[in-house]
Amino acid sequence: MSDLKTRLGARGRRDPNAGRLAAPGQLLAGNVGITEAEAKDLALSEYALQHGLLPSAKRPPMLAYIRQLWVRRHFIIAFATARNIAMYTEAKLGQIWQVLTPLLNVGVYWLIFGVILDTSRGVDDYLSFLVVGVFVFNFTQRAFLSTSKVITDSLPLIRALQFPRAALPLAYVIIELEQLLISMAVLVVIILFRGEPVTWYWLLIIPALLLQSIFNVGAGLFVARVGSQLNDFSQLLPFLLRTWMYLSLVLFSISTLADPSNPMGWGTRHPWALTVLQLNPAALYVTLMRYALLTTARDSMPGAAPYNEALCRQWPGTTNAQHLLSAHCAAVLSTSETWMSAAGWSAFALVVGFVYFWWAETRYGRG
Repeated sequence: MSDLKTRLGARGRRDPNAGRLAAPGQLLAGNVGITEAEAKDLALSEYALQHGLLPSAKRPPMLAYIRQLWVRRHFIIAFATARNIAMYTEAKLGQIWQVLTPLLNVGVYWLIFGVILDTSRGVDDYLSFLVVGVFVFNFTQRAFLSTSKVITDSLPLIRALQFPRAALPLAYVIIELEQLLISMAVLVVIILFRGEPVTWYWLLIIPALLLQSIFNVGAGLFVARVGSQLNDFSQLLPFLLRTWMYLSLVLFSISTLADPSNPMGWGTRHPWALTVLQLNPAALYVTLMRYALLTTARDSMPGAAPYNEALCRQWPGTTNAQHLLSAHCAAVLSTSETWMSAAGWSAFALVVGFVYFWWAETRYGRG
């Protein structure tokens, strides 16, 4: 098109003979011959330029894309709330399933890992410990599962309306966040019933949940694009997430792995593995939430007390007083390092996930 404009010259200075027919289907502009189709394309291009029209399949600049999402923030929240309410309308128990599902998971895990396999060794109040871990990890797990197929499930909407496609994964993460907030009410009742006191540490729930939500948004955008391109990805993802859960300190404590008297205590032989497990983003958010909610977990966490090798060697004990000896062991990550690592994962996931999703904006809903 630029070559065509060069051939025609500046507007208003064309040859007086411009527009004269030179051959069937061809116009003569000055001494340059162009086809009638090229003339129409030029007219449409100039009209679009004059009125600020843009190609519908063109990817908008990143800042403009973010502004489009911000303008639609009220719609995204309303869409998420409506889908959340409609999700269980056909079930007889309705919204109760939002709480009942993680509770049933807790019951199964407590029976298998707490009673049969005895992974609760060295963990005071294992039930509260397990409930927090399962509920918090369930937020990330469900966010991954729902966003992995949001593009393919929303093809009619994508093909009918023009809007930033990132609104869909973002809305589905909000759905899972709303469900978690409902579940948190039940979680609080359970840990209060177990004797946990209400402390100012509970205020740390807000930044911990915010960091996890940011991570879920970034990871959700990433898996949304992968799921839109690989149809089998949503089938494989549940197995990957189940493996991730077993590696995320949901069912056992990092202290248990460091106990040489425990068959699971291989961490004493491979200390680097403990660091890798603790730096796992899901493990970081679970640890921060336990730190905020559970006094027993906070007081017995390695590094909570000054390091003392003699006292550490006496751990684990069978009573609560002896159990606190684990606090004198060396910490894998300090509390400040845990917060910084969690913030780093959130920022990394958001930036990488957003850019990766935005780059393929024009491909969603095609073919």
